Amino acid sequence: MGSKDHAVFFREMTQLILNEMPKAGYSSILNDFVESNFFVIDGDSLLVTCLGVKSFKWGQNLHFFYLVECYLVDLLSNGGQFTIVFFKDAEYAYFDFPELLSLRTALILHLQHNTNIDVQTEFSGCLSQDWKLFLEQHYPYFLIVSEEGLSDLQTYLFNFLIIHSWGMKVNVVLSSGHESDTLRFYAYTMESTDRNQTFSKENETVIQSAYKSLIQHLEEIRVLVLATHFEHLKWNDMMEEAYQTLFLLQHLWSEGSDIQRVLCVTSCSLSLRMYHRVLVHSNCLSLQEVEDFCRLRCLCVAFQLHLPLSQRACSRVITCSWIRNSDSFLKMNKWCEYFILSNLNVFGCWNLNLNHVSDLYDEQLLKNIAFYYEFESTQEPHLNLGDSIRRDYEDLWNVVSHLVKEFNVGKSFPLRTTRRHFLRQEKSVIQEISLEKMPSVGFIPMTSAVIDEFVGDMMKDLPILKSDDPVVPSLFKQKTSDELLHWHAQRLLSDDYDRIKCHVDEQSRDPHVLDFLKKIQDYQQFYGKSLESISTKVIVTQTTRPKEDSSGASGEILQNTKPHQITKKSKKKSFLKEDQNKAQQNDDLLFSIEEEMKNNLHSGIRKLEDYLTSCASNSVKFGVEMLGLIACFKAWKKHCRGEGKISKDLSIAVQMMKRIHSLLERYPEILEAEHHQYIAKCLKYLGFNDLANSLDPTLIGDDKNKKKYSIDIGPARFQLQYMGHYLIRDERKDRDPRVQDFIPNAWQQELLDVVDKNESAVIVAPTSSGKTYASYYCMEKVLRESDVGVVVYVAPAKSLVGQVAATVENRFTKTLPAGRTLCGAFTRDYCHNVLNCQVLITVPECFEILLLAPHRQKWVERIRYVIFDEVHYLGREVGAKFWELLLVIIRCPFLVLSATINNPNLLTKWLQSVKQYWKQADKIMEEKCISEKQADKCLNFLQDHSYKNQSYEVRLVLCGERYNDLEKHICSVKHDDVYFDHFHPCAALTTDIIEKYGFPPDLTLTPQESIQLYDTMAQVWETWPRAQELCPEEFILFKNKIVIKKLDARKYEENLKAELTNWIKNGQVKKVKRVLKNLSPDSLSSSKDMVKMFPLLVEKLRQMDKLPAIFFLFKNDDVGKRAGSVCTFLEKTETKSHPHTECHSYVFAIDEVLEKVRKTQKRISTKKNPKKAEKLERKKVYRAEYINFLENLKILEISEDCTYADVKALHTEITRNKDSTLERVLPRVRFTRHGKELKALAQRGIGYHHSSMYFKEKEFVEILFVKGLIRVVTATETLALGIHMPCKSVVFAQDSVYLDALNYRQIM
Repeated sequence: MGSKDHAVFFREMTQLILNEMPKAGYSSILNDFVESNFFVIDGDSLLVTCLGVKSFKWGQNLHFFYLVECYLVDLLSNGGQFTIVFFKDAEYAYFDFPELLSLRTALILHLQHNTNIDVQTEFSGCLSQDWKLFLEQHYPYFLIVSEEGLSDLQTYLFNFLIIHSWGMKVNVVLSSGHESDTLRFYAYTMESTDRNQTFSKENETVIQSAYKSLIQHLEEIRVLVLATHFEHLKWNDMMEEAYQTLFLLQHLWSEGSDIQRVLCVTSCSLSLRMYHRVLVHSNCLSLQEVEDFCRLRCLCVAFQLHLPLSQRACSRVITCSWIRNSDSFLKMNKWCEYFILSNLNVFGCWNLNLNHVSDLYDEQLLKNIAFYYEFESTQEPHLNLGDSIRRDYEDLWNVVSHLVKEFNVGKSFPLRTTRRHFLRQEKSVIQEISLEKMPSVGFIPMTSAVIDEFVGDMMKDLPILKSDDPVVPSLFKQKTSDELLHWHAQRLLSDDYDRIKCHVDEQSRDPHVLDFLKKIQDYQQFYGKSLESISTKVIVTQTTRPKEDSSGASGEILQNTKPHQITKKSKKKSFLKEDQNKAQQNDDLLFSIEEEMKNNLHSGIRKLEDYLTSCASNSVKFGVEMLGLIACFKAWKKHCRGEGKISKDLSIAVQMMKRIHSLLERYPEILEAEHHQYIAKCLKYLGFNDLANSLDPTLIGDDKNKKKYSIDIGPARFQLQYMGHYLIRDERKDRDPRVQDFIPNAWQQELLDVVDKNESAVIVAPTSSGKTYASYYCMEKVLRESDVGVVVYVAPAKSLVGQVAATVENRFTKTLPAGRTLCGAFTRDYCHNVLNCQVLITVPECFEILLLAPHRQKWVERIRYVIFDEVHYLGREVGAKFWELLLVIIRCPFLVLSATINNPNLLTKWLQSVKQYWKQADKIMEEKCISEKQADKCLNFLQDHSYKNQSYEVRLVLCGERYNDLEKHICSVKHDDVYFDHFHPCAALTTDIIEKYGFPPDLTLTPQESIQLYDTMAQVWETWPRAQELCPEEFILFKNKIVIKKLDARKYEENLKAELTNWIKNGQVKKVKRVLKNLSPDSLSSSKDMVKMFPLLVEKLRQMDKLPAIFFLFKNDDVGKRAGSVCTFLEKTETKSHPHTECHSYVFAIDEVLEKVRKTQKRISTKKNPKKAEKLERKKVYRAEYINFLENLKILEISEDCTYADVKALHTEITRNKDSTLERVLPRVRFTRHGKELKALAQRGIGYHHSSMYFKEKEFVEILFVKGLIRVVTATETLALGIHMPCKSVVFAQDSVYLDALNYRQIM
């Protein structure tokens, strides 16, 4: 087959693939946003996979096509977008199987003409340049390939396709072993890892040579096979013979025909002619016997044209095979079928019906006909055929006779002119059918109002089993019982809730237990406060009223007494003094900000913005903004006057325009003429003359110095390109009394209205947009209404349960009756205050346990609201059934939250239908109670279930605007250094996706990216007709506009997207492809490079001020290794640095802090009160952890360049007198598995987080990250489940099959 080197390489390639197969991940390959996941199916792999199905019988073409369509329907029903590729070289693998060669050609014709599936057949092979270009342009998410062929040679072809796909960074999905349900399609995926890519790259020359050798060997096989059947006739000769046969038939049937008739007459005539030419073997059929076989074939087709499938399905199964002497002709006939089918595309203008190309051959029917006429028929065959079948058969044979001109093939009857049997005579010819009585199939009789309501009159048409049918009692093999007590112990039957451990007895009054519960609550509040800096809100139940003043009028008399007046005056003086002190502090702070801006503009601006955040007075804010503008203007003039400036620092101009935006937009009522003049002057110096004149037409400037101070960029382009993240958003200015901390947007107000009206809602809003506030508002509403109502928060994972519970404990506090608590938690691992809390945080499977438990229904009646967070888990492969069941069975209002629902309208309609069902059910129950004169009972029922004020409405609340724009970059390794190349979102699209689906609704551009898109479009199409109209300076919403808002930039983006779409519609596809290509960066790194360069990547982000950052990986082992590599890098850097490098300022404070701590330790040791001995000893142990941590910091003397912790945050933390975060969290990981390693990493500002860690370890990392003590975290995707960890950068440091369109959106 080739050289020995090629044989060795084939084994090496096969071994590599076999080693990767056990590592293949079994998961859903089609999730939400599946339109983003375009993939490719290898057509020959599809064919081989369906041939390998156990139920398939050879010769049953129709069944084969059914299996193919079932496979494809599973993909299409789950939203799959794919192309099927048939390589020309792949035909060579079937030369030993001519029956499959014709089947493959028929499959291609069927997919091309009878389906809407995109089928590609123009690629010569998987190593061709056209195929490589196709992958580069479309970049499929994965390629479906079979791991094994029908022969070793075909397996090698599949192996080459797999290796090449890996080399092109395309994952491979195995075609076998798949499963599907209504939501997902599951399969085995082999990732394109660095090892696989390296193998492909290093062996590129060998792969090309081995592939050519394999194809050459297959071509030699083709020559030998053709010579066996057609002797001297070559491939092209046979193609010409097939063409001539079809050409003659076209003249006979000029009006057209169907594919079954055409293939029958052409293949029979061509086979007879070829057999007549090469008939030399004595052990083969005679020519007359071959004519008889062709008559049977024509009769079989006549039966296929008239017999319905139901009758064909009932035909006998003939188990005997064809005689050996017929093998040569049967293979020749299949070759002829292949040549005929391959020539059909040449006759494009011929009216040929290809609808039944899937039913060209039915071997069982042919065997039945042969068996009947050979073993059973006793009369002339044509007497029992029927007129229609006989007529069609005669027509077919007459056409065969006309096409075969070399000799006379005889008449259509008699059907058999020879006595040879074509079927072997065996003992068991017909397959035995089991005589065992089939069990009855039907429905078990029962009476149910629910079934009657849903099924109605259909019941009478359904098969119903009799009550004495043996099938019915067989379904009840065990005795069932509806008892709630154990028969032997008389204890209540337990459920899953009872079997989940609880740390303590929640009803216990033991002081130690109460002390333990108090500690848990204190820590939860500390944990919640660490996650979000929000003050605790005291909740008072609305039903409780303040006691009336029993003193009555005497209270008013007491207020006028002299002591009371003296107290009032003293308070007034203290308030005045306090105001004076505040004013003085305010003046001092403003002075310090002004001085800071003179010395360091950017540092002063940061202080100024911090002050603006805390200031409440608009007049003061206005003065501070003017102060900042004056400082920026002076700094700009000073900067422009500087000598030797190559380029201007536009960051100063950005800050100046930012102040101008704020003044004009937020304080228009305070601005006076002099302020307008000053702002116009600033604009004039920046070179924005038109804007300056629009603000102050009387302004006279010095045009001579214009160039000196001008930024040489148009105002619109400048604002879009350099001020994108500073552009002001359209926000409401009217406060909502229900919200104290901020002014809610319109969609947030709609959410509050939903909760106030007891309605349900589906809320789809991007991450960090504020959708979670509705959850806390809902909790507060239920807490205020009563002391018994319950709100259930359903989180997707237990890691999120702990965070939400902590934030609830921190946000709210409420005095409750004895035995009741504010917040509880319930997971599979633990439960705490589940049935006696008002806010329960749980996971779907645990909530289902409570809802369906018969003896928990009293608690279920107390539920007032259910909040489902991250509800897109409804479409996940694990746990989806719990989400769906809960949404169906809950009776109370609910809130459904998610940032990544692909089809929110469809979900909302489904939930609306569920609510309408419950509305109808409640109405029927109410009418039933009234009709039975049980009004009191009905009223109690409605009150108990809280249905009195419930609304059955389900609203859809959408927020499409993300608060913070995301900028995407690709990390590359060039010249042993790390670089970041900006990745334009449009580069992720293809022209096919834009044409079919348009731009994804959540694919938004930053203003800078909109400018980049416009410039690229103008560069690609120099004569673009709308270039001037869409130019930033001429765009209608930007022209002569001082303050360009975020909404204006978004409308500009929409215009550019619409224009690019129109390019495709108007035939400018090549130009759009050039635009998308020019927007794509060139990546020069490999994953191997990134593993080695990972510490440099982190260091680069620190230099760019892009920390804190979260680095997502998808393997738990790699998470810890990468964090360790960063720590090792810092230690080596510190060793190489100068020994006298200045240390952090916190090191100088450690001695003082340690001295204070040791004094406390000593004081604790001298305490002799036995009651406090145990408590003080425990505190001493906890303090020891803190001391050890501080001493390590001091000994290490970590320099500023060798830690990623926030210096200010660490100094503040160490010098804090009480409530030290480190002092609280360090003891918790003292004895945990990863505790020692996490503490060592934390000293360098590094941490890691994955699902296998103990919850205390995860909390340790989360708290320190939020506090700034850790600013580099490596983590798995579990960290993206709504967990609160704000950061500047998110890095995907590893690829995975699980990183699909849905998970990418969720993580971001």
